[in-house]
Amino acid sequence: MLRNAMSQANWPHAPGTNSLPRPLDSEALSLLRLFLTPVLERARNWYELSEQLRAKGFALTFRQGRFVILNEVGEALCTGRDLGVPLAGLAKRLGRPRVCADRTGEAGELAMPAETAAEQANKA
Repeated sequence: MLRNAMSQANWPHAPGTNSLPRPLDSEALSLLRLFLTPVLERARNWYELSEQLRAKGFALTFRQGRFVILNEVGEALCTGRDLGVPLAGLAKRLGRPRVCADRTGEAGELAMPAETAAEQANKA
């Protein structure tokens, strides 16, 4: 049901853009809230949140000072505020996210924790 609603939505942005998503219709937003809000509320840290979203086929990024959820092809779906879990609330609970900004400073990606980066380097 979620996949059907998401595939019918009119995605406003191509992958790789730094713009914010347009508001979703109420049906698609309701489905996303049911599916993703528990993940956002249960995560104990930013890395865990990122991994849990990835396991469900989503990703997180930061654009124009906002927490943005991306679909499996990198298109912006919604912001945390759209889901009722704004960045300020997440930062209060999880701590301030470490973000690697892009060249423009308009967007950024979550910086991987040092121990996780070291683990991945050892595997390579």
